[in-house]
Amino acid sequence: MKTQVETKKAPAAIGPYSQGIKAGNIIITSGQLPINTETGTFPDTIEEQTRQSLENCKAVLEEAGATMDDVIKTTVFLKDMNDFASMNGVYETFFNGVCPARSAVQVAKLPKDAKIEIECLAVVG
Repeated sequence: MKTQVETKKAPAAIGPYSQGIKAGNIIITSGQLPINTETGTFPDTIEEQTRQSLENCKAVLEEAGATMDDVIKTTVFLKDMNDFASMNGVYETFFNGVCPARSAVQVAKLPKDAKIEIECLAVVG
């Protein structure tokens, strides 16, 4: 059985999808754009956008009863692979100990012309 995860601390879904889904002890976030929920805007730099996307992932996970330490897999979608090192510098600050498995890919375009979008898969318990 799956349940929808929804929080006001992350951007609302803007289509026919959920911010996250919890199925048993598995939590999956939708891709999180770097939208600041207070302003509705993106920060400017790749570092700031990475931080905001991960904060949005963290908010969805917390709503479902998980933490970033429970994340076992992430996918990072980058508008420009030249931003990889800058993204990675911020990304590593969100994980302690054993880091999750990760894929990072360059994509042709992201919604709202974002520089990054990140999704997480976590296991609790």
